[in-house]
Amino acid sequence: MRVAIFLAGILLFISASAGAQGPAGAGSGAPIGYNPASQQDVPPWQVSIGYQFNRDNLLGSPFNTNGVNIGVARYFRSWFAAEAQLGAGFSHDTGASTIPPNLVAKSLFVGAGPRVVYRNHSRFEPWGHVLGGLDHYRFTQSGGLLGSNTSFGLTGGVGVDIYLTPSIAVRGEADEVFSRFFGTNQRSFQAIGGLVFNF
Repeated sequence: MRVAIFLAGILLFISASAGAQGPAGAGSGAPIGYNPASQQDVPPWQVSIGYQFNRDNLLGSPFNTNGVNIGVARYFRSWFAAEAQLGAGFSHDTGASTIPPNLVAKSLFVGAGPRVVYRNHSRFEPWGHVLGGLDHYRFTQSGGLLGSNTSFGLTGGVGVDIYLTPSIAVRGEADEVFSRFFGTNQRSFQAIGGLVFNF
């Protein structure tokens, strides 16, 4: 939760500092990072890379992972895209949340699905998405329950892109991750912060 609050603080700081710089050009009236939301020249491709924090809840006692998240989106309409995402997380110590305790955990999620965007004439671009795919965990325990496990995963959430230039934005994202390991359903939390490139 502290990481999510930290990411939100960074986004507010960046948006405030970008807004304080005034208009993009003399007499243009458009803010820095103006996004031509309703125009036909919206870039069709978008690539993002960022830091990923997960609060994983596989066995009823949560543990944290930190990692990297990479996404690619192809826009077919100004408001609709098909998105693919890869997220990898690492935990050097699961604490007492696993049996045996203090394991090293690695996670990988690969998924794809639709994204819906609310575009306007400002630098703020909110969106929502749902991604289905594979969720994989590997623990240092060589045998038993916590070895190497793969499950169907479903990620759903919202985010906002704050444009610094017409082609570069800062992203904040919050998701719920649904999985089914060990014959039971799990819900985990994910927060992502990073950069977005449009072309």
